[in-house]
Amino acid sequence: MRIDLLGTGSADRWPNPWCRCPSCQWARESGSVRGRTSALVDRTLLIDPGPDAGSGGVDLSEVRTVLITHDHPDHLDPAFLLAWSWASGPGLLVAGPAQAVERCREWVGPDAPVEFRVLAAGDDLVDEPRGTPRGHASDGAGGHHVRALSAAHSTSGGRGHDGTALLFEVADADAVLLYATDTAALPHDELSGQYDVVLLELTFGDVTDHDSAHLDLPSFGHEVAQLRTGGHLAPGARVVAVHLSHHNPIDLDRRLAAVGAEVLPDASTIHVGSIGHQVGRRLLVTGGARSGKSSYAEALIRGRSGVTYVATAPSYPQDPEWVERIAVHQRRRPEAWRLRETLDVADLLRRAQPAETILVDCLTLWVTATVDRADAWQDATRAMGAVDTALGDLLGALRRTRADVVLVTNEVGSGIAPATASGRLFRDLLGRVNAEVAAACDDVQIVTSGIPRMLRGRPWTTTST
Repeated sequence: MRIDLLGTGSADRWPNPWCRCPSCQWARESGSVRGRTSALVDRTLLIDPGPDAGSGGVDLSEVRTVLITHDHPDHLDPAFLLAWSWASGPGLLVAGPAQAVERCREWVGPDAPVEFRVLAAGDDLVDEPRGTPRGHASDGAGGHHVRALSAAHSTSGGRGHDGTALLFEVADADAVLLYATDTAALPHDELSGQYDVVLLELTFGDVTDHDSAHLDLPSFGHEVAQLRTGGHLAPGARVVAVHLSHHNPIDLDRRLAAVGAEVLPDASTIHVGSIGHQVGRRLLVTGGARSGKSSYAEALIRGRSGVTYVATAPSYPQDPEWVERIAVHQRRRPEAWRLRETLDVADLLRRAQPAETILVDCLTLWVTATVDRADAWQDATRAMGAVDTALGDLLGALRRTRADVVLVTNEVGSGIAPATASGRLFRDLLGRVNAEVAAACDDVQIVTSGIPRMLRGRPWTTTST
């Protein structure tokens, strides 16, 4: 099972755009920006289509089932159906509490290929495969079994189970997710088994006198403890806090670690079950020229076995400075690492094994060589076409490779505009490649003056993850 966290924030987001409290100021300054909570499972099942669910370039074209927890506007923006209808995609199944489903009906015509399903606590739904659009293979090709649970979240503001809000268990062939947001407490008597991932709401942090149908840090810890003692957490299960507001402390990651939970940035991806073992982690390391990014990437994986170093640099034997640069890289690499000098990174990723770690150094030279090979520096249209074709192949392989992959690239566009047309073309091409590859990676880090900083994801270790 693959779970993409499209958002992890509460109704007012974090930082709240209207607030200058220390927590919101820290979030702005650190770049920890969280949209409204939503999750995408195996690219085919969307939970909570709120106002942020399709933002940031997210690809929802393979979604065939939409689950709605309740009618509140941060969890349901029915205008998603308008965007869907304009895309002429496959049919949808939209399911949730009665009020939420009724709000959606008025956004589509009577002949639209949308099936609406009203769910109540205890109801089951089987998300059978309906095919995937545009020739893509989906991680969730086997479909999902969904079970609705009670949420202690009344639309009238109380803590009762009035049927207007639901939680969801989502299971595929070998993993189970519990999606539990906007609830004062979990319905422990309804929980049906062990969960590999729990997305559990944590709206109020250190504020405990809120008197609302949400969790704070003490009650969140209590719920996690109950899940554990009740046998509802599978070995190695991950409990991730979502629906986060500025009431949470700046050191939330440390506070959650104490109860066996974690916090992840928006756009993080979680892999569990057989997919978790089959699909590797992907890290993009970016930075300016001579920032130390290559040395840092090498150090991250130096203790691993089965490392393949992919050199994309073309050979310029007539350039002594270039030859010496390559020699420095060669002397720095462990002798046990395998070396591949190739531009066909996609083919290498497709053939990689789960035990491998692949270091690609670097995408900057990969773009250069791709345009060189097309002889297109004087023809921007041809250059863009060559890079687009190669990039599409690379992204498809990167999303499905079974190896752990580290890709190194140069950050561009922070300085003055290049003086030549070819320089500006290169900046535009590499900037696009960097953005597309970053979107396909689980983790993104930037190195400045030898100092790495996490932009998205989790730290890497020297052993396979």
